Amino acid sequence: MLRHSLPLFVALLCCSSSAIAQEGKPAPASPATGKIVPPPLRNAPIKVVPQRDQIRDAFAAAERGTLSAGQMAALANHPLAGWVEFAQLKRDMDTLPTPRAQAFLAKYKGQALEGAFRDLWLAALSRREDWPAFRSAWSSSIKDDALRCAELEARAATGNTDAMWTADAQAMWRSTGKALPAACDAPFAVLASKGGLTDAMRWERIEAAANAWQPSVMRSAARGLPAADLALANDYAAFFEAVHDRALTWPKTPRSRLMASQGLARMAKSAPILVDTQLPKFASALDFTEADRARPLYQAALWTVASYEPDSARRLNAVPESAYDDRLHEWRLREAMSRSDWPAALVAVRKMGDKQRNDSRWTYFQARLTEIAGDKAGAQALYREAARKPEFHGFLAADRIGQPYALCPVDVTLGTPQQAAIARDPAIIRAMALYQADRPGWAQREWDEALSRFDDTQRRLAVAVAQDHGWFDRAVFALGKKPEETRMYGLRFPLHHDATIRREATKNGLDPAWVAAEIRAESVFNPNARSGANAMGLMQVLPATGLATAKRIGLPWNGVSTLYDPDANIAIGTAYLRQLYDKYGPPYMVLAGYNAGPAPLGRWQAQRPGMDPDFWIETISYKETREYVARVLAFSVIYDWRLNGDAAPVSDRMRGRAGTRKSFVCPTAVAAK
Repeated sequence: MLRHSLPLFVALLCCSSSAIAQEGKPAPASPATGKIVPPPLRNAPIKVVPQRDQIRDAFAAAERGTLSAGQMAALANHPLAGWVEFAQLKRDMDTLPTPRAQAFLAKYKGQALEGAFRDLWLAALSRREDWPAFRSAWSSSIKDDALRCAELEARAATGNTDAMWTADAQAMWRSTGKALPAACDAPFAVLASKGGLTDAMRWERIEAAANAWQPSVMRSAARGLPAADLALANDYAAFFEAVHDRALTWPKTPRSRLMASQGLARMAKSAPILVDTQLPKFASALDFTEADRARPLYQAALWTVASYEPDSARRLNAVPESAYDDRLHEWRLREAMSRSDWPAALVAVRKMGDKQRNDSRWTYFQARLTEIAGDKAGAQALYREAARKPEFHGFLAADRIGQPYALCPVDVTLGTPQQAAIARDPAIIRAMALYQADRPGWAQREWDEALSRFDDTQRRLAVAVAQDHGWFDRAVFALGKKPEETRMYGLRFPLHHDATIRREATKNGLDPAWVAAEIRAESVFNPNARSGANAMGLMQVLPATGLATAKRIGLPWNGVSTLYDPDANIAIGTAYLRQLYDKYGPPYMVLAGYNAGPAPLGRWQAQRPGMDPDFWIETISYKETREYVARVLAFSVIYDWRLNGDAAPVSDRMRGRAGTRKSFVCPTAVAAK
């Protein structure tokens, strides 16, 4: 099977882009029909930075400690010469002479390279306990907790534990209820010795740790309390690790109620059934408030309904309405839909807050449920509202009422002198070179430094420059900061290797728009993408799946490197999609199996046989898979428009059937937004 989709690649459907008209101006519509014309496809060859292979070799040699003087001299004038030197220095950071480090920082002052080096240099100075040099190299812009605590230790070691130091150390102590790095232990010990860690502050952190379900942090924070308080704090922590009856005799205080309530909530996440017997006795013994009771009831309901267990409705109804948040409102609706209890589902969606209910997803389902209840006029009004959004549920709503799809693209003028100037920006040059040299983390640093100086127009043009160099995901992460950027479909929905996509889709009897949408969702067209599960390439294929599929279709297999070849990856991934299609049938089920695997898919099919696809998709247990299916179907609509100027209706597309194609228009009300 293929990989589970990575959160890294999750993006809103509406956040897309185009590449033809005036900056910030709507894309043109056909004067005869008013239909929205898709932007032209940009299929120019990816620009290759100079000496890319030499740079890759130099980085590898620097990290091995075998970089020759000749290699370094050959790259002396290359934009990445500093990064090659960085790779060389990084290898010996713990023994690097301070003057050489200081010279490097001075040489690259103001560049991303300075920050990357400074972080490593400060960590090395901390290990050396060279506190004067540490303070000399410190920058207040650093946010890393371990380095911030090391800076506190450096100030203390050099005799600077003034009132400001105390305030900074206390702020770090209060910063989180989760575990802090070991580097914080020393300054906290100094803070305690100076009387800066009062009992009240210790209890403050214990309570924060309780809210974060961190019993080990609770125990650590309790050290230094008076003996009786220490014993109680440790008993509180023990309750989180295993609920015990000693808590029945705890002091009847708000703190004890918090500890018991959060401890029971933690238990409820893994064993919801125990709430039925444990909650009543502790609630009675400690005089729980409604909020105290709600915490374990909330968790018991959430972790029961996520699997649609038989008593899900009972547990949901046991949670006080005051404790309902968006997450639980959604699950109450899904639970009712999973049982096809349409009246209960309609009640659930109407209990959502206005902001949540106005999301196109829930507006659509309110319309569906209203229609099932017999109120056709009310349903029509809701469908019209949902159909204003160019998203999966907006497309579904438009299908229900026979409307064209709403789409109001905004375009960016490309090929201008301003874009050429962006391409010549030194940081952008370095970012593109680093990306192509397979150093994405360093490339991100250069990219961030450049964008920190750019205005909105320059930032958008930088995305186009990145796409010219094959760095397509910049459109996902760098656009969407302004409302009009969510409508830049040409940039946010790139298309590369389209000849291969069309060929392999045709060969396997699939829609090319679907294959393009899969690639957009899986890797954003990054042929070198690799997931934590070891899925590889454009369509994120696992090696075992790749080998088996390549053998089945007669494609030469040269080891896992085959999956990093775009043409081979698309051929394998598309053939595997066809295999799943033949096995599971409708595309919406194929997508669920592609993302989650066959076992979960089989469970969902058995749980809700015959359910309409829209309800079936929304009641998928896994959030990632639920959103993945909707996202790829919506992406398919956009890519269909980009490729053909119109699109197969998503209602037909998800069922795998042919139908009358849909046009796209920009309603005045939408265009004005």
